[in-house]
Amino acid sequence: MDLLASILYDTVYHAAPIILCVIGGVFAYQANVLNIALEGMMGIGAFASTLTVYFTNSLVLGLLAGVFAALIFGVAFSVMGVTLKGNVIIIGVALNLLVTAIAGFVMVRMNVANISLSNLNVSDLQVTIPGIDAIPILGPIVSGHPILTYVAFIGIWLMWMLSYRTKFGTYVRVVGENEDAAKSLGLKTNFYKIVAILIGALTCGLAGINLSTERLGLYTNGMTAGRGFVAIAAIYCGRGDPLKSSLYAILFGFARSLSINLAIYAGPAAGLFDVIPYVVMVVVLLVVQISKRRNVRTRGFANG
Repeated sequence: MDLLASILYDTVYHAAPIILCVIGGVFAYQANVLNIALEGMMGIGAFASTLTVYFTNSLVLGLLAGVFAALIFGVAFSVMGVTLKGNVIIIGVALNLLVTAIAGFVMVRMNVANISLSNLNVSDLQVTIPGIDAIPILGPIVSGHPILTYVAFIGIWLMWMLSYRTKFGTYVRVVGENEDAAKSLGLKTNFYKIVAILIGALTCGLAGINLSTERLGLYTNGMTAGRGFVAIAAIYCGRGDPLKSSLYAILFGFARSLSINLAIYAGPAAGLFDVIPYVVMVVVLLVVQISKRRNVRTRGFANG
């Protein structure tokens, strides 16, 4: 029972930053923009927030710095990819690599291997939900997480509402499905694409803050560990729907939790369990693609 509770708690823990990337990243997907820079936006948010808290001891300034840095990356991606019509894959990869370069340079200048917030007790940032924490089984799983973890799960509903219950969401989907038709309706397609990208940058910044400052009080290069790409996989599997994509993000979070908790009992073979999240991601992508192809063939659109 303790193992199960630990796995479920860690599922929420590990799913939160992926969900934050997903709920913002779906808008770029809906606008038919492949935002490969989710990883970099998350990474720069993590770095900027931790660095700011390190020098100022202010969590509020750290939050603002993380979001602002991610938005700067979002603006750069938008200008080069949408306004100037550059190759979004090359731009995204460049921004992802830029984070590692910037953080590495700064830490070399600081003469540190990582940025540790020794004055910050991360346990103080965990929120205990009155009443919920006393419920057997459910309480220990749901209660005791940082506030941005709860923001992530509430954000699923908010982003679904924004996507399917507002004119903005409708226009973004129109731009993504048929840009020429959107232009004929008088829609400024580049505007909606840029705003969609910036929404993703905002939530990726929050994901980075949740991952580094809020949960660990630490930044080290490469700590995002491909979570931005996992978020892209979740968005693809959920076909840009905030709810469905978030469910896949939770599945990937569960895989990460499973690998960590099982590794504790694996002894010398513990390292083998590190591959579980990536194996699950590949299998899920394969199943989704096969299912999609079968649906196309059933409707009579596939050749052969």
